Amino acid sequence: MYTKTKKFIDCLQHEGIFPGASFAFIQNNQIEQHTQGYAQIMPQKVPLEKEMLFDVASLTKVICTTTMILKLVELGKINIENPLHQYLPEFKDTSITIRQLLTHTSDIQSYIPNRDALSAHELKKAMLALPAGKQMDKQVVYTDTGMILLGFLLEKIYQKPLQTIFKEEVLDGIGMNQSGFGPINAKKCVATENHPLRGVIRGEVHDPKAYTLGVHCGSAGLFTTLKDMISFVNVYLGEGKTKTGREFLKSSTIKSLATDWTTSGNLGRSLGWSLLDNPVGKRPLLYHSGYTGTFVIIDCLQKSSFIFLSNRVHPVDQRAKYLKKRNQLIDVYLNEKLFYSQA
Repeated sequence: MYTKTKKFIDCLQHEGIFPGASFAFIQNNQIEQHTQGYAQIMPQKVPLEKEMLFDVASLTKVICTTTMILKLVELGKINIENPLHQYLPEFKDTSITIRQLLTHTSDIQSYIPNRDALSAHELKKAMLALPAGKQMDKQVVYTDTGMILLGFLLEKIYQKPLQTIFKEEVLDGIGMNQSGFGPINAKKCVATENHPLRGVIRGEVHDPKAYTLGVHCGSAGLFTTLKDMISFVNVYLGEGKTKTGREFLKSSTIKSLATDWTTSGNLGRSLGWSLLDNPVGKRPLLYHSGYTGTFVIIDCLQKSSFIFLSNRVHPVDQRAKYLKKRNQLIDVYLNEKLFYSQA
């Protein structure tokens, strides 16, 4: 499947856009998986193996945090139209709603002076004091802050550390048995950046806010494998059911994610997810990416998906170059998807 997309991935690897990648195509109940390249090239080369764990960065937002918020909505414990302050009084702003945080339309003013020098307690305190901006509901400004605040909300409701909630409710619930949170045995993990202070990061989270917040971060921190990513995606393709047939989310919840949940209804954001134009239908595709070189595209209606995991920040973070190539890769896939959908 997807010969042109695979060829383009080969070209990107040869260009040095990323040392290695694990990726999968799901189409009409068929799954094709590939693993190629290196898990690490500095200080020595380590071949990438299919069971290795990737730091998937912001995919944590949709796999874990968004999933848990959706579960709370199903249980009737929260209403996303209500202000976060109603459920988390420690959060000072009384205007920002849960929906605005999920759709990145709160315009929350996320700048925190000397952020990376703060302790976990100091960083949390600073985040709870952040105000809304004047562009609320008028534009999408993607930020980690909203998901981190929603993580604090989850801890308030469950009275447990966030990563414990994620493991018990999401990873165990879906059967993502290979996944977890750092620190993890480095030999099982794919390397990320050669950091000026931390050295080659392997088995510990790359994201600086997640590194500071530790078990309390809802925006990044998950380590997972291609196999477990497939299990997650299959919940969406299975209308909320896991591979064992157990209902994990309601089918109505999954279907609702194809809706633009911004106030204007035209800013291209669902709950947690970004919406991509679908080349084979009116119903948009669900999309999310991770800073470390990961992304997932899900077509719930056509039962197809493209999962891509790479270590593009290793050994050096060349973000602008990668983003250009990543967008080209997505275009190649979407164009080829049109062919497979008509076949």
